[in-house]
Parts: sequence; C-alpha cells; structure tokens
Amino acid sequence: MAVLSKIWKTIKPVILNKYLITLLAFIIWVTFFDQHNLIERWQTHKEIRALEKEYQYYEGEIKTDKEKMKLLQHDNKYLEKFAREKYHMKSDDEDVFIIKE
Repeated sequence: MAVLSKIWKTIKPVILNKYLITLLAFIIWVTFFDQHNLIERWQTHKEIRALEKEYQYYEGEIKTDKEKMKLLQHDNKYLEKFAREKYHMKSDDEDVFIIKE
C-alpha cells in the first residue's frame, strides 16, 4: 500500500497538470465534437480518393470513346465491322447466323 501511495504522489502532479488537462480536452474536442473533426476529415479524404480513381477511369473511357468515334467517322471498314458486330447488320446478299452460348 505504501508503494501505491508513493507512485500516486509522483504521478498526481503530472495528471492534474492544467496544461495536460487542457491539451487532452482540446484533442478530444478536435477529434469528435468540432465542426471539422478529424473523423469526418478522414472519411472525406477517403471519399475524395475514391472519386479521383473514378474520375481517372472515366477520363480513360472518354479517351477510348473519342478514338472509336474518330475511327467510325473516317474509316468505312471499321464502321462496317462495328455495324455488323453491334447491330447485326448485313448486306443484301448474305445471311447472318447469331450463335448464343
């Protein structure tokens, strides 16, 4: 029991220090209760990273679609191939058989 009271006497000034209590109160306030608290900032940062990845994906899609559109406008062979594959179009003198797996 004497050991505990001796330990308490050495720790008590540190725990009851007004600057330490103020610092702990500030950290708790900023972490949980503030309008721009750290938890919301972390969630917002995570959402921003996900949106940036999605943005990069759609930038790549736009680039490939522009290339396809350019090919469709200027290359008749590619246009014919595209029409046959996507819309099952055919010439008058041929038959098209669609095989579904």
